[in-house]
Amino acid sequence: MTNFRILIAILSLITLQSCNKYDANGRLIKEYEELNKAKFLLGDWEKTDSVGTLIENWKVENDSTLSGNSFFVINKDTIRRETIEMVQDKEYLLYTSTIVGENNDEPIPYQMTKSTDSLLVFENPKYSYPKKITYKLTGEKRVTATISGILKGKNSSESYQLAKIK
Repeated sequence: MTNFRILIAILSLITLQSCNKYDANGRLIKEYEELNKAKFLLGDWEKTDSVGTLIENWKVENDSTLSGNSFFVINKDTIRRETIEMVQDKEYLLYTSTIVGENNDEPIPYQMTKSTDSLLVFENPKYSYPKKITYKLTGEKRVTATISGILKGKNSSESYQLAKIK
């Protein structure tokens, strides 16, 4: 009976171990499900209108991080510059935004509150504007970015229809 228990224990360990993925050096490969849902943002996005051009770009920084930049350009002058990062920490996806000249150039964290393969919603109830940031894939090469919250004491929302350029 003891040999049977040892055999069961060994088979259980082998089964549990085989559920994990390893690289060529034997290191455990982590799965980042929530971050993978954000990969539709990878690349360069743009919106141009009579006021100026909004450019946002995203790239893979490492296995748990996407990094991005956002610029608003009017007549070749960059008016607003933002550095963005999405990091998966355990089961949470965190979105951090740092805007030059705002919030003492300190990053503002947002936590993902909803996600699908074509929708990401990040919120920070402690921050007034934006309180909520949403990215929605609306076509093969189209994303709507929406920021909303309380601005000057009133509910406010702005949406940007971005087209993929690379």
